[in-house]
Amino acid sequence: MRGVARVLAAAALALDAYYHADLAPQYDAISEDISQGDLFRIEAGLSALAALLVLVWRRFLGDAFAWLVAAGGLALLLVYRYVNVGVLGPFPNMYEPLWFGEKQATVVVEAVAIVATAYLLIFRPRGRRLY
Repeated sequence: MRGVARVLAAAALALDAYYHADLAPQYDAISEDISQGDLFRIEAGLSALAALLVLVWRRFLGDAFAWLVAAGGLALLLVYRYVNVGVLGPFPNMYEPLWFGEKQATVVVEAVAIVATAYLLIFRPRGRRLY
């Protein structure tokens, strides 16, 4: 079951990376000091790294990192969907009260990654190293 959870988490994180990388150019114009496109590229990189860690490293810290990437991405997506936060320092106002295909798919894959990595974190074999 842990192997299935690893593959599921890695696939979801890889799709999250794809969606963010694919959408990034459309958001380059939304900018303060850092563009929303740049933030999407950062999220894509973090998701890709998390997918690799879940598949290859197989340690608590890698699984925790993957959970944080997925949970943080989903939290920010939902906040900026429902709350007009405005400009925060160097970050642009990313409020977008619309749902569209890739945004909905991103919610699904991030939720799947959260559940799969939570399973990996909760049901750990005893005596395994953290790093």
